[in-house]
Amino acid sequence: MVELLTLSVERRETVGKRRNRRLRESGKTPAVLYGHKKEVVNLAVATELVEAALRHGSRFVQLSGAVSERAFIKEVQWNVWGDVALHVDFTRVSEHERVQLSVPVELRGEAPGLKDGGVVKQHLHMIEIEAEPTSAPEKIVVGVNDLGFNQQIRVSEVAAPEGVKLLADPELIVVECVEQVEVQETESEAAEGAEPEVIGRKKAEEEEE
Repeated sequence: MVELLTLSVERRETVGKRRNRRLRESGKTPAVLYGHKKEVVNLAVATELVEAALRHGSRFVQLSGAVSERAFIKEVQWNVWGDVALHVDFTRVSEHERVQLSVPVELRGEAPGLKDGGVVKQHLHMIEIEAEPTSAPEKIVVGVNDLGFNQQIRVSEVAAPEGVKLLADPELIVVECVEQVEVQETESEAAEGAEPEVIGRKKAEEEEE
C-alpha cells in the first residue's frame, strides 16, 4: 500500500475571481473535487502544501478536513511564470483505477543533427497519458541523442514508463531536426517607424466563475 501525502482542505462557500484572488493573497489555492458521479466540491488548500506535493511527485493524495477522500491532482493552473499554483483540480480515484491526464514532454540530450547545421524543433509539448495514480509520471522524457539531420521522432517511437500508456496519435511528430530557415525581412517590416504587432495574452488567473 502506497503511503499517501495528506492535504488538509476547507470548503469554499463563495466562488469567483475576486474571492479567489483574496484566497491566494492569504496563502491558499482554490481547488475543486469531482468524479465518481458524486457532488462537485469547491475547496481551498494551502498553496505551499500543493506546491510541495507537486515538487515531490505526489499527485495521489489523501484529502482531509472538509472532505476525507483519496484524490488525484489531475490539473494545476499556474501563473505566467509557472512558479505559483493558481487553481487545482482534484478527481476522486481509487489506488488501482487508471486515470487520464496531460503531462509535459521534455527533450533530453543533444541531437547529432545540430552539427550538420540543423535545428531541433519540438512540436508536441504536452501529451495525454493513461496510468494508475501511483505510477503516473510528472513528464514524458524523449531522448534526442540519436536524432540526425532531417530525422523525426514520432509518438510511436517514444518509450513510455512501465504501466503508462500514451494516448496521442502514434503518427504525431514529437520533435524533428531540420534545416534552419531564414526569415526574409519584408519591406513593410523594414519601413522606418514600423512597430511590431503586440498580441495580447489571456490572463493566467482567469477561470470559470
